Order: sequence, then structure tokens, then C-alpha cells
Amino acid sequence: MRLDLSLSATELTRAVVDIPSPSGAESTLADAVEEALTGLGGLRVDRDGDAVVARTELGRQTRVLLAGHLDTVPIADNLPSRLADGHLYGCGTSDMKAGVAVMLRLAAVLAGSVGSVGTAASTPSVGFVPAHDVTWVFYDNEEVDAVRNGLRRLAANHRDWLDADLALLLEPTSGEIEAGCQGTLRVAVTVPGRRAHSARSWLGENAIHRAAPLLERLASYQPRTVTIDGCVYREGLNAVRITGGVAGNIVPDVCEVLVNYRFAPDRDVAQALDHVRETLDGFPVELTDSAAGALPGLTAPAAAAFVRAVGRTPVAKYGWTDVARFAALGVPALNYGPGDPNLAHTRDEHVELELIDTAEDVLRRYLTGPAAGPGRP
Repeated sequence: MRLDLSLSATELTRAVVDIPSPSGAESTLADAVEEALTGLGGLRVDRDGDAVVARTELGRQTRVLLAGHLDTVPIADNLPSRLADGHLYGCGTSDMKAGVAVMLRLAAVLAGSVGSVGTAASTPSVGFVPAHDVTWVFYDNEEVDAVRNGLRRLAANHRDWLDADLALLLEPTSGEIEAGCQGTLRVAVTVPGRRAHSARSWLGENAIHRAAPLLERLASYQPRTVTIDGCVYREGLNAVRITGGVAGNIVPDVCEVLVNYRFAPDRDVAQALDHVRETLDGFPVELTDSAAGALPGLTAPAAAAFVRAVGRTPVAKYGWTDVARFAALGVPALNYGPGDPNLAHTRDEHVELELIDTAEDVLRRYLTGPAAGPGRP
């Protein structure tokens, strides 16, 4: 399937959405993205698995990296896409194919190969020249286990492809700048009991009942609110799954409670785990998964320049995104993109069309500068 980058950002979003790409099945969309970028000319285009990376080589003093994942959560009877009342509905519209479409439009604009199709958001780069070198990273498997993440693979296999002065993840932010991200960890808490026939329950100890004090402790937990660089991060410690019991006539002898801690980026994973163990003192805690957060990084010159250019006050990112991966690589990173994060992964996922056009316009103005006149380079 071909992608026509001369379409408006809205129309291109619809085309991208209508190419199904649940995690692990991104190859058709990756093929289309690679073909479209290669066809622009003037870009170096590389591929690793179902991750596609394109870059300009203009010799600018600064490089900005735009990143977006190609995959979606499983389709929930919400394809093909549909337009209604200024919104585009469909799987991945908000998270994050609108951002992917904006990235593709910007590649076409900066390559100077798109003719006007009659809307302000689709105006080509006539009268403008790139102010930065730009890298575009389209990657796979963001919505699944971190070990499969395409950006993680790129960092391991091609670290130099990710070099930049600033990385912008076009995750849905409703057009706001979301700085940093929360860290996350999950622990399994196993509560033992003694198995017995439920008709003679006094001979056993019900492990599910014995988990009640743990649940009460979690229910009464008072999470921190932490302000960093003006961004307010709210924490949370929650039971997210309970398993126990083997049959309808047996007193269970084991109950497992999975607990998720979302923590502010002023703590690393070790400190967060220490806090969970202290909070759940008296219960055995086993770490099952973790990912460090990322500080806002707003003092980095490139990040500060982007904030000034957009003219929005940054807010904290609730949730984990790959800004943390870039932060670990020493690359300042921010979240900025069309779409409402609260609609991600829902059956009625949709994106406001105006947000798509606004995101393209804001990023185009940031990435380009006045055209060179006579005697100027």
C-alpha cells in the first residue's frame, strides 16, 4: 500500500490509520513508510526490522529528532476509520498515528517535494529552509513488553542513528508540551494460606482473606505529589491484579496481588523499590518489571528553545514514554503531539482534526527558518 505525502495531514492520518499495525504486525505500514520516505529524495533512509529511520544531512549546527511508534493495541472493531463532527475515529488515531502522519508530512515539507493542496497545514516549504538537521524515527512494538521495543533495539544496534540535540516524541498530548515521565515498577506480593475443603473451612487458612490487610494498606496509602521544574508529578500505588484459588470447593492456600507503583522521576528504580518494600513491610515483595522515569530536562538549551518557540507552559507527563529511553542516552526529550492521551486504547479512540493541523504547523515553524536571500548561505 502506498502513502501519498501530498495529502493533508488529516487525510494522511486516515490513510495511516487504515493500514492495520497491531504490535508485532507493523511490516506493511513500515514498508509503506520506507517507500514514501525514499521517494522524497534528499533523505538518508535506513531500516532495522520494522523500524525506519530517515535523516537530513545539511550540515546544520543542531539536530532535532522526531520519534513515533507505528504499532497500535489490538483492533477493537474500530477499523476502518471514520470521520464525524471534526473528529477522526479508529484504532490508533490518537495513539499515535496522527503523530506519525504529522512526521511524514514534515518530512515531505522539509524535502520540498509537496505541492499545496489548498490548506494552511499543507503549505510546502516554499519560502523556508530547515533551521536544523532532522531525524525521523518510526519504530515498532512500543505497546508491548519493553524487551521488544523497536527503539530499544535501535539504541543497541545503531546508537548513532539516535544522536540529536533534542528528541520530540509525538505521543498524544492534546497539543501541550509534556516534560519527562513517571517511572513504573510492578511487584508481586504472595500471601500464603492453608488449603482445605470449603465444607471444612476451619481446617484451613484462606489466603485470599489473609490478603485483606495488604489491600487495606494500599487503599489508605497517601501518594506523593512532587514538583520538578514547575511540573507537578502525582504518584500512585495500586493493586492491579489479584489471583488465587483453584476450585469452587477449596479454601485457597495462596493469593498473589500484583502492585503497580508510578513514581516521580526524582526517584530511581532502586529508591522506588525500597519505598514499596517499606510501605508493604511484613509482606514478601518480588520485583517483576520496572522502568526508570525521566526528569523534565527543561534546562537543556534545545528543550528551552522548543518551549519558547511553542509558547506553551510544560506540564508533567503521566505515564511512561520513550523520553526516558532518550534521557538515558543523554538526549534531552519532550512529548508533544496531537491527540488526547485519555482516549488511547479505547474502543471509541479518536483525534480532533484541528489538533493534527495545529501540530504540523507548530512543528513546521519550529523546524524551518526564513528562506535564504541573495548573498546568504
